[in-house]
Amino acid sequence: MACTSSLQPRLLSSFVGDSLLHPANPLRPLLGRNPGTFHASLQLSRTFCNLADLLFNRRKQDDLLNNKRKRLRPGKVSPCLHVPDHISRPPYVNSSHSPGIASGPEVHNERGIECMQASGKLAAQVLEYAGTLVKPGTKTDEIDKAVHQMIIDNGAYPSPLGYGGFPKSVCTSVNECICHGIPDSRELEDGDIINIDVTVYLNGYHGDTSATFLCGDVDEEAKNLVQVTRECLYRAISICAPGVEFNQIGKTIHDHADKFQFGVVRQFVGHGVGKVFHADPVILHFKPMLTIGSTNPVIWADNWTAVTEDGSLSAQFEHTILITETGAEILTKC
Repeated sequence: MACTSSLQPRLLSSFVGDSLLHPANPLRPLLGRNPGTFHASLQLSRTFCNLADLLFNRRKQDDLLNNKRKRLRPGKVSPCLHVPDHISRPPYVNSSHSPGIASGPEVHNERGIECMQASGKLAAQVLEYAGTLVKPGTKTDEIDKAVHQMIIDNGAYPSPLGYGGFPKSVCTSVNECICHGIPDSRELEDGDIINIDVTVYLNGYHGDTSATFLCGDVDEEAKNLVQVTRECLYRAISICAPGVEFNQIGKTIHDHADKFQFGVVRQFVGHGVGKVFHADPVILHFKPMLTIGSTNPVIWADNWTAVTEDGSLSAQFEHTILITETGAEILTKC
């Protein structure tokens, strides 16, 4: 698959990020769940993935046993927060249907681009603010409340809230949580890493971004994982332009991750964004959700939280980018 060479700008979002996938979407033949173990599985060739796991990502059992970090466990989830009636809501909020991936990429006109720039800027500002709250003792639920308030204060809607039943306004994915972590009563601890995934719906358009933050005194291995993940994102963005094949994005990420022997999670996809939260093009397999250990995810009973099966750390960064005839413009930056 290749990006269009049309001179019309095309918007791609989080092409190295995650997508809130559900079985009732166009990717159903690709994504399966084992309801007995809550393991997510991709029904495609995994030969190379398994080889990478064998060569790079299976840490010695002694290393896992000696890890003093406690495994992540679900906390108490507080009730959904209120959104004032005057704030425009995306169509899926009042529907029990999970939207999934919308067919067909969005190509935006001048007004659409201006709206995307506004939603992207707000998302970036919210994420920057959320990052300042990351410190030992802060509850992820407190981050959710702060993010929620800032978004509605700016006349926008927190896109995750009500998406396929997601109960919160932001995703907070701590330590081994790959993505889609639900904010709860757990307090952040010294040495944690946390991905905060912010999406806002402003003037009919979504802006989507995320970053992984360090909490307190983080060990060098975790710092390296976060740094390499960030580098993967920006290396991938740097090659984006009309005519570049989507698989070059994955190759760029994979090649850089391999240098540091980090595993690349393949069970989640990148996506387009705009008037809908998740749209074509779907970018399969390769994105900077890197792990120190196993790349295999386990889905918790909440049907959202995806964690590494061996408890090894995972990190992620996302940007919304606009593709024009000259390259890629990052919309989600302050």
